[in-house]
Amino acid sequence: MKAIVITQPGNPEVLQLREKEIPKPKAMEVLIKVKAAGVNRPDIAQRKGYYPAPADAPADIPGLEVSGTIEALGADVKNWELGDEVCALVSGGGYAEFVTAPSLQCLPVPDGVSLIEAASLPETFFTVWNNIFDIGRFQEGDTVLIHGGSSGIGVTAIQMVHALGGKVIVTAGSADKCQYCMKLGADLAINYKEKDFEEEVKAYTKELGVDIILDMVGGAYTAKNINILKPFGRLVMINAMQGKIGEVDLFRIMQKRLTLTGSTLRPQSIKYKGEIAKNLQIHIWPFFNDKIKPVVYKTFPLFRAADAHTLMESSEHIGKILLQTSEEV
Repeated sequence: MKAIVITQPGNPEVLQLREKEIPKPKAMEVLIKVKAAGVNRPDIAQRKGYYPAPADAPADIPGLEVSGTIEALGADVKNWELGDEVCALVSGGGYAEFVTAPSLQCLPVPDGVSLIEAASLPETFFTVWNNIFDIGRFQEGDTVLIHGGSSGIGVTAIQMVHALGGKVIVTAGSADKCQYCMKLGADLAINYKEKDFEEEVKAYTKELGVDIILDMVGGAYTAKNINILKPFGRLVMINAMQGKIGEVDLFRIMQKRLTLTGSTLRPQSIKYKGEIAKNLQIHIWPFFNDKIKPVVYKTFPLFRAADAHTLMESSEHIGKILLQTSEEV
């Protein structure tokens, strides 16, 4: 099979198309003939040498989410059949024509979503459910601040929170991005390059603040986040793109009884991720074509993985970037 290989840590050009052996599914795994793969920030970190693959994933083939057709079944797989169209969360190896995936981490392609578009779903939908709904303990009526509103995580979070009865505030880096977030269901979009999001949130909420903050920025955002959380509010970290060190007012945390937490999804167990998949299929999949849709910015052929990474690092995109295994793009 053809696969994109990280030939050495470095810039996007280290991603090269190579021939690799087709993997064989183990017990409770399926082999997927990949139609498309999603591109995500952890792929960039892995390419640079900062985020090594876990032991159960190829060390040199990035890719955490795919869509495609089930080509083979490992022992004891009962919930899928050959030929089923699925999207799946994987620990790595997604930038390839074939990849194995735990059967519990596969989901059917939602109604009205193309097989290519489905590759944009698993990583962000699993991440948002895990952090806002499980860890963040979202309840209907909660107000959620989402930093990076136009990112893949952001456009997913906006739609999921809106569909389940929450209010959404986002930050984004341009007027166009803010406008797009509003179209997806955000109640307020703040251009962080022009306005102070702390002051804007305080004004919009009449000083009440927000219930949950999903933050991928870190650094100087931390103190501001704490200032605008309601009593019993939850700050959930999923990245720290502007620095892993943030200033916190410990007395403010105690006074408001805040929760500061976060997570990484990739190292979690198959059982843990399988529970997220169940919740997505029950609570989120029925909203497709009504309140939720895939947001795909651009699709590249597999051999142009370096261009896809360059685009992601530019942060010019809104939504997801995909790689398609055929050259029909």
